[in-house]
Amino acid sequence: MVRARAPPKITNAVKQRHPRRARDECVKHETRSFYERAVQAAVARVVTNLDQALDLERLARAAALSPLHFHRIFRGMVGETPLELHRRLRMERAARDLLELDTPVTTIAFSAGYDSHEAFTRAFRGYYGRSPSEFRQSGNATRDPCARPPQIEIAARSSIHFGAPSADDGFFRFIQGATHMNVEIKQLPARRVAAVHHVGAYNRISEAFARLGEIAGRAGLIRGKPTMIALFHDIPEVTPETELRSDAGLIVPEHVKLPADLGEQYLPAGRYACTLHVGAYERVGDAWSRFMGEWLPQSGERMAADGTCFELYLNTPAEVSKAELQTELYIPLAS
Repeated sequence: MVRARAPPKITNAVKQRHPRRARDECVKHETRSFYERAVQAAVARVVTNLDQALDLERLARAAALSPLHFHRIFRGMVGETPLELHRRLRMERAARDLLELDTPVTTIAFSAGYDSHEAFTRAFRGYYGRSPSEFRQSGNATRDPCARPPQIEIAARSSIHFGAPSADDGFFRFIQGATHMNVEIKQLPARRVAAVHHVGAYNRISEAFARLGEIAGRAGLIRGKPTMIALFHDIPEVTPETELRSDAGLIVPEHVKLPADLGEQYLPAGRYACTLHVGAYERVGDAWSRFMGEWLPQSGERMAADGTCFELYLNTPAEVSKAELQTELYIPLAS
């Protein structure tokens, strides 16, 4: 006689897995919802204030984020920066006005934020492939019942357009991470950084690194393979290029005396999210956008209020080709 097997016993360890998983999913949902609410509120402010200059700092304060962090999260979740969204919606409104109103082109140009007819015409042609006057004329030609009217909407992944239902109605799509990112949560010690401050275009920070190597080399700070990092403090789309602030840095021990030509900064100890970008430095900005705009809102983590994002370089252009460059990106996380 064959006895039926008794069902396996469910241990406490197995029982506890599902509640923990449920809690983790709840935390991730709450975090994602926090960033979504913040970005949706910012979108609503942009959409309803097209006649005003965009105040990025005010948008960031309302979201309880620094301007730099807010900018990256917004760009990652919406697909364009607040300034790009503001500019595009103004242009769509201008296209609508050209078709529906008899307002002079120069007046429409001023309303769209351009100082001259010529600047507006160049920008308009870049979006619509024809001048404002030609666009207006094409609208008159579509009075034929078989013709299609010109389209004022400019392609956007978020589906936010002038004249569409408002952001308060939730009528737009957040960009979802389609590509998997390998992210590791690290507990880092406090780090002291010897730095050369750079003011100007970010793509010229290599000049600051050259200066850093010269000063640190004379002072005997470079021994073996140094740990090189960069800190970026401003938003290129908002801050004039001549005023962008960044630091080329070298991590040094606490007891080392720094020469007068080097500044000193500290990266606080704490939890950091880290991902690796492999490839040219020109594409690091895209990696930051995905990291902060896609991974962070879905991760269940929040940024530390007083932390600093930074890049750490595992190799240099002198050692490998552009395609082999390795850059670690770090986001400080709340405890």
